[in-house]
Amino acid sequence: MTDKIKDGWIGVTNGKPTVGQASERSRTTLMQDIHSFTDMTGDRNPVHYDEALAKKTAFGKLIVQGGVTTGILNACVAEDLPGPGTVFLNTNLNFKKAVGVGEEITGRVEVASMRDDKPICTLNVSVRDADGDVCVEGTATTYTMPLDGL
Repeated sequence: MTDKIKDGWIGVTNGKPTVGQASERSRTTLMQDIHSFTDMTGDRNPVHYDEALAKKTAFGKLIVQGGVTTGILNACVAEDLPGPGTVFLNTNLNFKKAVGVGEEITGRVEVASMRDDKPICTLNVSVRDADGDVCVEGTATTYTMPLDGL
């Protein structure tokens, strides 16, 4: 008698990913991103709004909130890899470099492992600036809901 492992990826829009598969998305940050994030969260830290003060800080410029910087990772997982139906179960992020207004950032997710019996992935994640410097890096665990047939 052989025990078959249930394929937990049946019905998942993009199918089962493979280890090493990656996705990237890029965008330029805007002052509007800061305003939108503040509207959602109430975060009115002066380093995001007071340019004269921000220039005197270690950052030397206005910076976007960390949630704006890491938000590009949401798009990577929900749109590309693993794809539609994906939500975060866990993130472990290390912020290495602040991102300013008007800077291009690139979010990257890469499959480190996945389960066969459930649509759960562990991803290596990062956000880099236009110079290629790491702004954020870490890991994430995702769950992908089957959407086919709903």
